[in-house]
Amino acid sequence: MKIRPGLLFVLIALLGAAAARADEGMWLYSAPPREPIKKKYGFDVTDAWLEHLMKSSVRFNSGGSGSFVSGDGLVITNHHVGLDALQKFSTPEKNYARDGFYAPTSAGEIQCLDLELNVLQSIEDVTQRVNAAIPPGATGNDAALARRKIFAEIEKESRDQTGLRSDVVTLYQGGAYHLYRAKRYTDIRLVFAPEQQAAFFGGDPDNFEYPRYDMDICLFRVYENGAPVQPAHFLKWSAQGVQDGQLTFVSGHPGSTSRLLTVAELEYTRDSQLPYTNAVLKRREVLLSAWSARSGDNSRRARDVLFSLQNSRKVRDGELAALQDPVFFGAKVTAEASFKKQLADRPDGKDALAAFDRIAAAQTIIAGIAPRLRLLENGAGFVADSFTLARQLLRAGDERPKPNGERLREYSDARRESFEQQLFSDKPIYSDLEIATLGDSLTFLVEQFSAGDPLVQSLLAGKSPRARAAELINGTQVRDVAFRRKLYAGGAAAVVAANDPLIELARAIDPEARTLRKTGEAQAEIKQQAQAIIGKARFALEGTSNYPDATFTLRLSYGPVLGYEENGQHVPAITTIAGLYERSAAQHNREPFDLPPRWIAKKTALDLRTPYNFVSTADIIGGNSGSPSVNQAGEFVGIIFDGNLQSLSGDYGYEDVQSRALSVHSAGILEALRKVYEVPALADELVNGHR
Repeated sequence: MKIRPGLLFVLIALLGAAAARADEGMWLYSAPPREPIKKKYGFDVTDAWLEHLMKSSVRFNSGGSGSFVSGDGLVITNHHVGLDALQKFSTPEKNYARDGFYAPTSAGEIQCLDLELNVLQSIEDVTQRVNAAIPPGATGNDAALARRKIFAEIEKESRDQTGLRSDVVTLYQGGAYHLYRAKRYTDIRLVFAPEQQAAFFGGDPDNFEYPRYDMDICLFRVYENGAPVQPAHFLKWSAQGVQDGQLTFVSGHPGSTSRLLTVAELEYTRDSQLPYTNAVLKRREVLLSAWSARSGDNSRRARDVLFSLQNSRKVRDGELAALQDPVFFGAKVTAEASFKKQLADRPDGKDALAAFDRIAAAQTIIAGIAPRLRLLENGAGFVADSFTLARQLLRAGDERPKPNGERLREYSDARRESFEQQLFSDKPIYSDLEIATLGDSLTFLVEQFSAGDPLVQSLLAGKSPRARAAELINGTQVRDVAFRRKLYAGGAAAVVAANDPLIELARAIDPEARTLRKTGEAQAEIKQQAQAIIGKARFALEGTSNYPDATFTLRLSYGPVLGYEENGQHVPAITTIAGLYERSAAQHNREPFDLPPRWIAKKTALDLRTPYNFVSTADIIGGNSGSPSVNQAGEFVGIIFDGNLQSLSGDYGYEDVQSRALSVHSAGILEALRKVYEVPALADELVNGHR
């Protein structure tokens, strides 16, 4: 069997010690890899350096990362991270997502409807307190409820004492629990966005490919009490940026990884979860592609969702390919077998070996409920914002009277502000699009359950899925913000009295959905306790030099700017603006390689040698989009916007032979702002740090 170079490295890395993992890792800010960085690169990661980078980094709760880049509250992220906000205040007359935007003065900056940004302030280890709250011998539902109560208690106590957003985060699959406190901002205003065609040049064909030529940036300004925030920490902009071979650091919020899962869990992911997810994504992509093609306005309104579907589909295809590769998966099997052999030789290894069996048993139960759990509780059978709002109103009425620690976690006191911001958002919801997505997902539900299923018959009420979707969407009032506020304030009694058809649909599935969720959470608790035992044994063997799986919390990654070999050819680490024009010309300027008119008009004004995009070996995953790339001085040298195709196995393992993180170069951004978009004041603010 021929082993591809990248997979060979993964095999070596999975079987080797932690020290042999090159620049692998999405590291906790509370436990950075100081010694490996010092030993390999001669750079001291100081506490002051870390604090500055941590408090300059921003989490976009819509999904993604960013950073403060001026002392007047300017935040940079990717265009595709900001696309959700752009879509919500675009109209047929002013399509900001397609055409771009710039506000030359504060008065022209547009306030986002429901965007929340978080800036991490502190991390506290609460593992001992969480574990002490679980009664001895408790497992399943009892342990899950006890853990939910202590989470809610810690979060509310922290929120009341500090005023900061407070989240207890599970790390090492239950081996540790940390309390993350973050400053929460909700007055966010758009300052600048390029055309989507410049931001996503090459479209889906070039997505997850390299070389790339994207201006994937979006700039917002953060306000508080009606004035721009004056952050104590922001990143100084490097006008020269980074060069080939230089060390970079990435500070961002990777969404999730699965590198610590057992083989039993990975088998379920490979054989059940990912195939199902792929089928759903591709089904919805076909639906929205056809719906978008019907009119220009349809395309505008569905753009953000369709972009996300296409991106997710390509990611999941890459993940599934990795798990279906016998070399990649075989390395996982071999690594686990080696670890179990080490455990068998230790007097304290018996409990850890038994924990693997408990995880496998729990995973079998989860697999049994998964088909209905996905459709009913996870919402795959009811894809519509209107249904989400209806369920939130129903459950808020039921959950809020309960003691804080007994509620479903999303309804806890510590999450109330963020929950209400989303619930009362005045974002546009389009009834015709809702009918299309709900009708298709109800059709999918019927296909999965069968038309004769009693619940299906009750939900459809004698109508076809599409006719029932139209009846529900046209009959509900949940898209009215005033209606939502009234029901939320009135509680369960007001929700019942409203007799809203979509809320009543949510009520019809709620008993079974809650039961499925309870079973799933109980089995997840069993797995979590077992993983904690395995983690303890792993620490005993390997020490504490490992990092936990990603959890959409702030992490630090690092690696040099470095090209790679592909198909016998060297792929340079850095592209230039000249390459953008060459790529467009080679494709005869046809969509999606067509250049926006201003880029064609301004070509002669540009220094075509300016660096545009670059790649590094930094370990990233989805959620890192918008993360700043910084140099050793902590200066902004680029912004992460993608990984290459070889990086798609990164959910399950790291390699640096071909896998790369892609960034827009800081010099290329300045060149575009000054000479293409002719916004010198904005470019000056980036360079000078103030307006």
